[in-house]
Parts: sequence; C-alpha cells; structure tokens
Amino acid sequence: MTTVEEIKAAIDRLTFKERAEVARHLHGWVDDGWDEQMKRDFDEGKLDSLLKEVERDIEAGRVEEGP
Repeated sequence: MTTVEEIKAAIDRLTFKERAEVARHLHGWVDDGWDEQMKRDFDEGKLDSLLKEVERDIEAGRVEEGP
C-alpha cells in the first residue's frame, strides 16, 4: 500500500471498530472516562442495534458526508 488513495480504500473496508482504532492512532488522543465507557458498551454489544441502523442508513443512501 503506497498511495493515499489505496490507504483510503483500505480504511473504507474496515469495520467501525477498526476505523476507530486507526483514528485513535492517527490522532494520538488519550481516552477519557467517556471514551472508556463507550469502549465497554461497544465491547458488550450495547451499541450493536444502533450501529446496524446506521449501516442500513448508509447502504440506503440516507447519509451524506459532512463538509
């Protein structure tokens, strides 16, 4: 993988959790209490139904990219 376009394409194929990991790496932020709770909720499956709804909206073309 040598070009930005190839990297972007690879990122598009990642799961939500994998993209979050890449974002953390690129931004180098330190998680606070809220981030830790979100990770626990995600790992426990508490956000699964919400994520599935978002994925359905994306697939149906109901989500637009921001500025």
